[in-house]
Amino acid sequence: MSVIYGKRIRLRAVERGDVAKFYEYVNDPEVTRGLSMYLPKSMQDEMDWFEGLMKQNPCNRPLSMETRKGKGWKLIGNCGVFGIEWTHRSAELGIMIGEKDEWNKGYGAEAMTLLLKHGFETLNLNRIQLRVYAENVRAVRSYEKAGFVLEGRLREAVYKSGKYDDVLFMSVLRSEWASRNKEK
Repeated sequence: MSVIYGKRIRLRAVERGDVAKFYEYVNDPEVTRGLSMYLPKSMQDEMDWFEGLMKQNPCNRPLSMETRKGKGWKLIGNCGVFGIEWTHRSAELGIMIGEKDEWNKGYGAEAMTLLLKHGFETLNLNRIQLRVYAENVRAVRSYEKAGFVLEGRLREAVYKSGKYDDVLFMSVLRSEWASRNKEK
């Protein structure tokens, strides 16, 4: 796959040089508050994760997310399509923006829009879903902006930071995505 360009960000293959930054992100409690991570990760854990990526189908590998900074690019997180069910033409999306100074700038919605386009136009998927903690209001708004629709709620399904939270299921169907993009 080539690099996927948006208006303000690009998605590219994860490189070994990204691992040190990802290590910082996954050990920052503010960053992982909305993720399903509970325990600290070692640099070796992250290196093992990276090595494991090379054994996966390229369609299931996460992508590094960068934003333009001056004449270059700045790594701000990662995202990707995973859990692809080829028979059903469905998959799940995930995202992590680790650079907190880049939060609240719309990069998450743009990344999700790029992933939806990739999923529907490149991978020929019919349904793309995600899970998000109800407490993560910023993420929910971002997903809605990208076209995701709330499908359901698992009440008090996750225990994190000393309390229970609901898990929301959201999705976009190819027909909804095509209709939405025809209007633009």
